[in-house]
Amino acid sequence: MTKRIGILIICCLCLSTCQVKKSDHKETMVSRDFEEIVADGKLKVLIAYSATSYFLYRGQTMGYEYELLKRLSKKLNLELELKVSRNLDEMLDELKNGNVDLVAHGLAVTQERKKVVAFSNYLYLTKQVLVQRKPDNWRKLTVDDIKEAMIQDPIELIGDTVSVRKNSSYLKRLLNLSKEIGGNIYIDSLEGSLSTDEIIKQVVDKKIKYTVADGNLARINASHNPILDVSIPVSFSQRISWAVRKNSPVLLEAINKWIEEEKKSSDYYVIYNKYFENKRSFRRRAKSKFYSLNKNQISPYDKLIKEHAKELGWDWRLLASLVYQESQFQPNDTSWAGAKGLMQMMPSTAKALGVKDRENPEESLRGGAAYLEQLYGNFDQVKDSVQRIKFAMASYNCGYQHVRDAQNLAEVRGLDKYTWDSNVDKMILGLSDPKNYNHDIVQYGYVRGVETYDYVTEIFNRYTLYSTLVN
Repeated sequence: MTKRIGILIICCLCLSTCQVKKSDHKETMVSRDFEEIVADGKLKVLIAYSATSYFLYRGQTMGYEYELLKRLSKKLNLELELKVSRNLDEMLDELKNGNVDLVAHGLAVTQERKKVVAFSNYLYLTKQVLVQRKPDNWRKLTVDDIKEAMIQDPIELIGDTVSVRKNSSYLKRLLNLSKEIGGNIYIDSLEGSLSTDEIIKQVVDKKIKYTVADGNLARINASHNPILDVSIPVSFSQRISWAVRKNSPVLLEAINKWIEEEKKSSDYYVIYNKYFENKRSFRRRAKSKFYSLNKNQISPYDKLIKEHAKELGWDWRLLASLVYQESQFQPNDTSWAGAKGLMQMMPSTAKALGVKDRENPEESLRGGAAYLEQLYGNFDQVKDSVQRIKFAMASYNCGYQHVRDAQNLAEVRGLDKYTWDSNVDKMILGLSDPKNYNHDIVQYGYVRGVETYDYVTEIFNRYTLYSTLVN
């Protein structure tokens, strides 16, 4: 029987900026420092969706800022709540308004920005560079001929047009550069919804003539688009940092302490090199169909997943998250226990569902979806659709009978047996404790509940990320 389940996910609308816009009225800054954040248990972070900061590749969430934020939240023992910027001109406004605690974006530290936010210790240093196209036939030209056809000194930009985001540090730098070279550089102001990567792509596509970008971003993009030249610096070295509110000094201190500790570890530099120096990896990723910045895809099996998610009545990205949890989209994956295929089906379960070849993606997804539908049907007394899905997922992971034990135990302990979150999930964790799995009401004994707890949590966390990155 097909079920229609409405699943609501908080849309990550957020946004970014390079300069805070002036307002006619007096603004008040929200007060939320480290003590309040710890009490809440969540670190709310604004992040940008880009080819280096935060993206999806073959179902895996990746990115320089993303990896560092995971390490930071773990160090601070806080849940990481990400909001994705949809407008890079409003990032600092979002921070001031209290929508987030931290802006984790490659912000150049400027005197103007320091008036409105507090910057962390710098993450890295970089120079701004001019991004321009080489001549179309550049491969047939000599080095001197190529140079002759391009800007070789910023002074040559006098009277020419450069396109940058309207409230970016790049625009500020161009204004200062015009003064320094004694001539006008015309600035084409672009919308804040465009990332630096997208603007660089416009140079490649001849939609704009020039732009300015941080050197590390420009170089990694040029590795995928060799027609770009990014060799001309237009600034001195700049510190790139994250930002918090000025009235969050304890949070700032905690972040700075973590940054200085990280800089002493090799992992810190490995992560940087992974996203800004490993040009071969970047090119391979950028060419992939399953790089969400390009194709809005999660896996090679999106079409099949969508078909079976529709039969379940689920958001297809939720089912995709479960499939990734099971097999990371590897159809030949085999577990130590003998589970196999995209949906990691055991031989007995596959046989009962008529799945003859567990390594066949279509058969595996059909069987796995049918099994999930059966499990979902076992929890008809759970009225909330999302909670009911979590019960079904937990059963898929550890077995229906163990989940029923956890429900019965929850009832004995005065918890709600029909709510997974903060109720039955606690009892799943409790079923690894003798005082619980030896209780008279428990029929099926011990289960390593932390695996099931993490299984459900990670699937829904990944689903939230998928929902922000893929339509």
